Amino acid sequence: MQTSVIDRPVAGPAPVSRSRPARLLWSLAGGWLAHLLLRLWLFRYHAGPVANPDEIGYLLAARWLAGGPGGDYSGSTFYQGGYPLLLAPLSWLSTDPATVYRLVSGLGAVVSASAFPLAYLVLRRLALGRRAALTLAFVAGLAPSLLVFSGLALVDAVLPTLVLGWLVALHDLVTRRSVVPGVVAGALSGLALAMHMRGAILFGVFVVCVLSVLAWRRAPRRAGLWALGAAAAAGGAGMLVNARLKAALYPGGAKDLSGLALERMTSLEGQARSLAGAAGQIWYLVTATWGMAGVGIVAALVVLVRRGSPYRVAAGVALALTLGIAYASSAALPDEHRVGNYAYGRYLACVAVAWTLVGLAALLRSRRRAALAGASAAAGLLALSGGLAAWYAGDRLTRYHYIAFDFPETAFLSGVRDRFDPVGASLAALVLLAAITAAALVRTKGLIREKEQVREKGVTHTRTAGALVLAFALAVPNVAFAADLAPKSAPAAGNDGLPRLTHGRVGLDTRVKWNIWVHLIHRVHWTAVERVRPAEGPLPEGLCTVVAAPEAGAPPAGWKVTARGQGWVTWTAC
Repeated sequence: MQTSVIDRPVAGPAPVSRSRPARLLWSLAGGWLAHLLLRLWLFRYHAGPVANPDEIGYLLAARWLAGGPGGDYSGSTFYQGGYPLLLAPLSWLSTDPATVYRLVSGLGAVVSASAFPLAYLVLRRLALGRRAALTLAFVAGLAPSLLVFSGLALVDAVLPTLVLGWLVALHDLVTRRSVVPGVVAGALSGLALAMHMRGAILFGVFVVCVLSVLAWRRAPRRAGLWALGAAAAAGGAGMLVNARLKAALYPGGAKDLSGLALERMTSLEGQARSLAGAAGQIWYLVTATWGMAGVGIVAALVVLVRRGSPYRVAAGVALALTLGIAYASSAALPDEHRVGNYAYGRYLACVAVAWTLVGLAALLRSRRRAALAGASAAAGLLALSGGLAAWYAGDRLTRYHYIAFDFPETAFLSGVRDRFDPVGASLAALVLLAAITAAALVRTKGLIREKEQVREKGVTHTRTAGALVLAFALAVPNVAFAADLAPKSAPAAGNDGLPRLTHGRVGLDTRVKWNIWVHLIHRVHWTAVERVRPAEGPLPEGLCTVVAAPEAGAPPAGWKVTARGQGWVTWTAC
């Protein structure tokens, strides 16, 4: 590949108009508000958790951290406390589960919309001019990875924004050699560690990166030590929160995903399963970004093997984070007989917009042959990773359970909603990649050429009307996906088939299926739901209602049946 996005010469600064900062701030604020309103509109009918047990796991943790009742989530995945800490203050505003959920959805929209100004900073660090950076950042903020989860009570609503901020701060630590960006990067690393397993990968990459740049004297010792100290403080506080949370809400223990990961990493079959799953995640990442993540990954690989670039550290960090998440999450993912066990997009969604931005900058700033080579290599990466994942999975991609929630982007691309169609999704993504690449090359054909070299802060920025064409080409699939994601009408009101409880202590038969008890733990907001075993002895004194399994038979003396449903029956003694 020829000259890449980060291999251009630099020049000295030039005077900047005094009115520019004000215009820039208004542009960023207006863009952020537009993104916020879009997300609020997309999830306007969303009033309760749908991605369970994940969403309710986080909501339960937030309620307990706010001082409310907890519950017994033993046997489930441990939903860490870093994200619920952000949600906890919302439980002080209301105790009604539906109201709290709407507030959580709004907070997710606020954080997700904040990816736009951070995307602008990323593109500025990649030496794009203000107008080009604003335009492309705004369109990139419409990426599916920033929309799908923004209105849900999932850590995925905030992780992409956190990763963008972390990358900017870490890059500034290395290039500007100051304490403040290091402290910010360290604090975000510690917060991520307390949020999710992906945060543990991010934390590890951060520590290795800072220690390495200190050893190579690429950053001042003072800045590096402050960065490590901030990471240790935030991470340590998060670990204390997680320890208390696990003891309170998982008295019987949580699902041991780390043990599963270790088992797979230490066997040949486990390694094959983990690497194939990682390939499936890379395929989904490239496909779900219309090929742009592939262009970004290729550009980062080119930078990594070239000496002297100020972006070499950032490229290595981003690659290590992406590959680490893909491999570790695949190793720890239980075999649930789901298609998503072999091709999954959610875990790498946190880096999708970052790679999209790198890909856009690479196409815009590279010469014609380099841009074509990068796009071709991205297409090859899509085909190779998808082929490896499909080869390992075999007919399990058709035999195993297909969950539409796992495949929003690929279902949109292929138009097939009831089964997994990797070939159709891949072909559609390659068509979009070709169209976006062609739009980036318009400037080289002279059809639209308004190129200006702007010297500012020691970097030569390229601002061109070609950025508008590139932004339009990316906006077409992004806007179409947003329209596809949008609800077409309000959901019909009706009975959801769950028990209606309003007061008193509540007991839950351990034989009741998880899809019932998970919702009850969320809806019973005035007391902690207690696990009971009616078949093994008398019920605890003081209980008002018991949600029993149908096979429990007649209630004990003093209790009466008050309601029945599919998979449950309620007994009441008050």
